[in-house]
Amino acid sequence: MKSLWLGMAVLSLMALAGCGIWKSLGHDPDGEALARLDTLPNYKNGAFENLAERADTTVKTRFLFLRGHPEIVRPSHPLPWVKTDLKALTAPAPVIVWFGHSSLLIKTGQGNILIDPVFSNHAGPVPGLMKAFRGTMHYHAEDMPQIDVLIISHDHYDHLDYRTMKKLKSRIKMAIVPMGVGADLVYWGFDPKRITELNWNQSATLPGGLGITCTPAQHKSNRTYGTENKTLWASYVIQTNGYRLFYSGDSGYGPHFKQIGKQYGPFDLALLECGQYSPNWPWTHLWLGQAAQAAVDLRTRLLQPIHWAKFVEANHPWNEPIKKLLPAAKKLGMPVNVPRIGEPYTLGNPPKLSPWWDFE
Repeated sequence: MKSLWLGMAVLSLMALAGCGIWKSLGHDPDGEALARLDTLPNYKNGAFENLAERADTTVKTRFLFLRGHPEIVRPSHPLPWVKTDLKALTAPAPVIVWFGHSSLLIKTGQGNILIDPVFSNHAGPVPGLMKAFRGTMHYHAEDMPQIDVLIISHDHYDHLDYRTMKKLKSRIKMAIVPMGVGADLVYWGFDPKRITELNWNQSATLPGGLGITCTPAQHKSNRTYGTENKTLWASYVIQTNGYRLFYSGDSGYGPHFKQIGKQYGPFDLALLECGQYSPNWPWTHLWLGQAAQAAVDLRTRLLQPIHWAKFVEANHPWNEPIKKLLPAAKKLGMPVNVPRIGEPYTLGNPPKLSPWWDFE
């Protein structure tokens, strides 16, 4: 009987390895990489810390789907999308293509930027769980052009996807990631010489002149339940040919938005998360309408909401984030751009606001 259980355990591990589940868990920094983290001011007692204390430290006991309208957390039919030849994009100003949730391609005169790509049609180590909405699964790693810089905001599965990284690896010239996240990429076969790790308020300049600055966010990190905050989370400032863009990654509301606006703004566009909020994690995501205030704090000319319309990660209706954000932004006088999935938007053009999300 003991040998039978041992054999079953071996077969289970082989199955996990064969489908990539074990590999997708990633690898926390160790050795020299870990020693380097120990020297950082925002890394204490073996973990990274946010700038501010958690706004709410109460442990919630309610679980997913016990509040709200679980019957409409997923759209009733496929989301509308646009098929774009991503390898043929051209414009004098930056062109932004959103693929749902937080995955973005930004075409600039100084290079192609790919941010938090997840093209596996699910968010997590196990295929089939947390499946993407219908209508959001038409873009794949093979559709991407050569990538001058990959930007990763943090190590959560809905932003850093092993299967996508494996397929994109050969066409990525450089990866810029928060401190510690490079360990995952190296574990997955990336050349360490092509990975740049940044702490908050550190910058990197690409050969073509594209400037990337890592800036603070209020969030957390982990790829397994046994570890937390072993790697950094971040937002980013992107400077290209006189344009300034901001990408929030995942972040709760805090004074860091105003500080980033003061230090690096004003911005031409802010890509700000607006969904997946919950009383179970009240301080790690922007709540209803808070993206509008964050945009004002950042001193941006235009807001584009992200982190919605692809996965069920909280128990709010799937389109509640955009329905609540638009009136909040209007009240503050903040223009909003809401393109369809795959629909290119050229910075400087009129915002796209056709209400494609107006159904359950």
